Amino acid sequence: MNRTPRLYALVEELRAAAPRSLTVAVLAARFEVSVRTVQRDLQALMESGVPVRATTGRGGGWSIDPAMTLPPIRLTPEEASALVAALAAADTSAPYAGAVRTASQKIAAAMTGPASTAAQELAARIVALPTRTAESVRTAVERALAEGTVLRLSYVDAAGQESDRAVEPAGLLTADGTWYLIAWCRTRQAGRGFRLDRITAATPTGEPAPPHDLAALLHGSAAAGAVRPTALAPLAP
Repeated sequence: MNRTPRLYALVEELRAAAPRSLTVAVLAARFEVSVRTVQRDLQALMESGVPVRATTGRGGGWSIDPAMTLPPIRLTPEEASALVAALAAADTSAPYAGAVRTASQKIAAAMTGPASTAAQELAARIVALPTRTAESVRTAVERALAEGTVLRLSYVDAAGQESDRAVEPAGLLTADGTWYLIAWCRTRQAGRGFRLDRITAATPTGEPAPPHDLAALLHGSAAAGAVRPTALAPLAP
């Protein structure tokens, strides 16, 4: 068994045994690999955010927290392929890209049968060009949105002019694969969209930002017709 399918199967084996622990020796025998290989696999799962854990002493071993994982997901192969494409679009320039990686590991581990096979086959056929958004910028934007705080930006506009701004974040806009922070700009005293890949530095100030209506800030702009993606409808209040 190749490593990627084995990682998925390893999670399912631990899930089936939960809340009991399984020793590395038992897992190695189950997958017909060495103890060292299983140890590397378990470490890789931990680093990717899958909630596996080790306990020491008599009766110890490796287990998974069932409360922090998904049950098997009954997706069709087409649905699984669509999910892979959506995850691939959430590259390093997208907000919450770090969390996407750990979430995708959990979703992949929960898929079974033909859906899992379809997802793995398509994932092997997708590549992406590197993006320019710094992780520190993305993290600062995520934090400001989550905490509702003013964000200080260094921004390069389309003409190549750099400026420093204090902005009050309202939300995010995605268009043609590009992400924008929509915010009230204190410098311009107006709503503005800031391309994430043109933000060279971002620092949350900790200052509470007044709430802004996203649609109101977009009114009169080229993005005035933006609507909530239909795929997000089940998540919207």
